[in-house]
Amino acid sequence: MSTVHAVRQMEIDMLEADYLIETPLDPARVAEVMAGEQSSGTFVRVANESDALRARSRASVVRVEELEPVGQPSLHSAWLTRQRTPGPWRRARITLAFPIANIGVNLPTLAATVAGNLYDLGEVTGMRLLSVRLPPAYRAHFELPRHGVAGTRALTQVSGRPMIGTIIKPNVGLSATETAALVRDLCEAGVDFIKDDEVCANPVHAPLGERVRAVMAEVRAYRERSGRPVMVAFNITDDLDSMRAHADLVEHEGGSCVMASINWCGFSAIQSLRRSTPLVLHAHRNGYGMMSRDPALGMSFQAYQTLWRLAGVDHMHVHGLAGKFAQSDAEVIESARDCAEPLAPGYYDSVLPAFSSGQWAGTAQATYDAVQSNDLLFMCGGGILAHPDGPAAGVASVRQAWAAVQAGVPLATYAENMTELRHALQFFGARA
Repeated sequence: MSTVHAVRQMEIDMLEADYLIETPLDPARVAEVMAGEQSSGTFVRVANESDALRARSRASVVRVEELEPVGQPSLHSAWLTRQRTPGPWRRARITLAFPIANIGVNLPTLAATVAGNLYDLGEVTGMRLLSVRLPPAYRAHFELPRHGVAGTRALTQVSGRPMIGTIIKPNVGLSATETAALVRDLCEAGVDFIKDDEVCANPVHAPLGERVRAVMAEVRAYRERSGRPVMVAFNITDDLDSMRAHADLVEHEGGSCVMASINWCGFSAIQSLRRSTPLVLHAHRNGYGMMSRDPALGMSFQAYQTLWRLAGVDHMHVHGLAGKFAQSDAEVIESARDCAEPLAPGYYDSVLPAFSSGQWAGTAQATYDAVQSNDLLFMCGGGILAHPDGPAAGVASVRQAWAAVQAGVPLATYAENMTELRHALQFFGARA
């Protein structure tokens, strides 16, 4: 086999992952430990670990780029303490290549391979998965978004602007009848998308079956009156059998979207749900902060969304600019851009970035300036439902804000003739 052909074959047969590591040891040595731990090796060479087996099954170190060291370890390691290993604590960017034959078409095992026990290695005081890159032939074996951006636009009949959404508030406590009444008002106000809160799935005070039937009766009636569809993302988070049954009910009632708290359901459940329902799958990432907030631990959004997009989701949460959560604006922007990037060359598999968390009319301009695209879902919970003039005025204020953005007019200027936007700027702006 020629050298060029061998390189090309390796590109087909391998996937790559980038890591940030922190260690008092030689980073190149630690990279080899990582490669062995996540493929054919362990802390000592074992019987039957032949050279031939290692050649076909061992992960390889592609590159080691040493960065500036740090004065203190980010994480404790009992192993390093036992070794009496002092600092300095060296940081490096590591790229590993994994044989796809080790993994097969198996999403949970893919996640276990690129992450897994790496977080427990005693040699490191920091470990973060930064990104994952897949060859096109491997990406082809996994789920694609059933709807994505274009399909969501078709179902909501929204073009040329962002889709405007909101979240049922209070998060929990409303009965099925009260929820349906709020949905009716929001539909009449002109919202495009409504979702349940992540903590409201099947509560005793508003069982999901009752809620779906009551809400969809209002959505269908509004569609018949206006000709305009509204997408409702019902939170069907549960065990897999229940989620399938819930999705069937939503479809039977004329719904177009279901939502799941993906971190708690797991890869296998979301893959199976995707394969069993034609509905839009809205992926809520609650819990992601425990994987991402420490810059020396967990995983970056690029790697996270790569794995979940292989399960076939259509929407991914990215939080929001100047929002109520801990993520920086730069991280939110990068996350939205990640959603738009194909997972492998030649694929049109973008998912819709869902902006939320403390969003309101006043964050529309910054959002557009950051992403330079209308292909997004802009969700405001309190930013709509806490508007001083009521939820209908909240919806109007957000739509007016985006109209101003698209017209290139400053929000304050546009608000001079728009009462709802003016009151939103006064009310929420005082709290910013």
